[in-house]
Amino acid sequence: MTYKEARAFIDDTSKYGYILGLDTVTELLGRLGNPQDDLKFVHIAGTNGKGSILAYVSTILKEAGYKVGRYISPTIFEYRERIQVNEVYIPEEAVARLAERIYHAGQEMLSEGLAHPTAFEVETALAFLYFKEMNCDIVVLETGMGGLTDATNVVKTTLVSAFASISMDHMGFLGNTLEEIAKIKSGIIKPDTIVVSTSQKPQVRKVLEEACREKQASYREVRETDLRDKKISFAEQSFTYKDRTKLRPGILGSCQLENAAAAVEVIDALGQVGYPASEEALRKGLEQTQWIGRFTVVDEHPLFMADGAHNRDAADRLLETLNLYVPEKRKIFIIGVLGDKEYDYMMSRLAPEAERIVTVMTPDNQRALPAKKLAEAVRPYNPRVEAAADIPEAVEKARSYAGEDGMVLAFGSLSYLGELIRAVRKKECQ
Repeated sequence: MTYKEARAFIDDTSKYGYILGLDTVTELLGRLGNPQDDLKFVHIAGTNGKGSILAYVSTILKEAGYKVGRYISPTIFEYRERIQVNEVYIPEEAVARLAERIYHAGQEMLSEGLAHPTAFEVETALAFLYFKEMNCDIVVLETGMGGLTDATNVVKTTLVSAFASISMDHMGFLGNTLEEIAKIKSGIIKPDTIVVSTSQKPQVRKVLEEACREKQASYREVRETDLRDKKISFAEQSFTYKDRTKLRPGILGSCQLENAAAAVEVIDALGQVGYPASEEALRKGLEQTQWIGRFTVVDEHPLFMADGAHNRDAADRLLETLNLYVPEKRKIFIIGVLGDKEYDYMMSRLAPEAERIVTVMTPDNQRALPAKKLAEAVRPYNPRVEAAADIPEAVEKARSYAGEDGMVLAFGSLSYLGELIRAVRKKECQ
């Protein structure tokens, strides 16, 4: 099987949908020798911020000398980005070779009258096979959706479970209340382990604490009162957390101090279970962490930023971040969203902040909202909106509106930001 054939096979499995539950992935991994059982995990769930916590933790662990696997979704630039070891993408050769093993296992399952693995289950198995092959010391694992019935929850050797901010998203799959969503996400907690969380709303905290009691797991949460001496700007971003002063997270954004503090708690917890990291590695790793698509500076003339805010909580956080970092700047927005997101709420919060708005349709995604329909949703909150034919046109229009003294912010679905960033950088080289 070639890499192209492997990609075609994985893409074809999308016809099986996204099915929550562990029966099929458990069967698949059993036929592949259960590679996940030979790995150790930091397992991260949440609605917004889990990717940032993953980036901080894995960068610190790499700096401490460990061989670290990363499993993330969605990706920004290319498919292989979702499976990394020490921030190096899985090679095409490994994708092809391991996907062929999974293909044959899937065909055996079909021939026996069993369900075929979904695309996410195939990718999860592929990641575990690769991480075992690479002899990873530890894998930092991000859930796809939810927790309890997410394919990643097949793992049994979790060292630390971590929770980013939990809010309303994927309601059709996870529940219609915060408590229901938190209950599903808390399903990643394993017995007698350490659980770390960012600051949560009281009803979410109650669910997590109850799950920890049931599993006899210890619970520690980042408290706002432990975050002090906060400096949030382009010039300097630092904070004190408990007894650690002048911590400098590498990712911009108002929520990043809390995400970085959660990562510090995860690292301390790992030290308690035999995976220590020096103070120097912790500080250097925090500072060197990068996570494209999270209030990322793409260009400086004019200031051009990209952020993957795509739900209620993320929209609120992005508004807060804009007010902290660029309160006086004229703002031009590029927006692209998926049709199953609460985009009307996002527009009500963010659209009034912009001088002008250009909408785009996220490419190659069946769930994408057409640019013209999105422009109609924006218009009640900001009449200065227009739909672009494609991403390069949106970039060109937004830059011309921003001029030298304004800024462009592209936000919404992460799935279009990779193409947008490439379009911006291509323009720079011309």
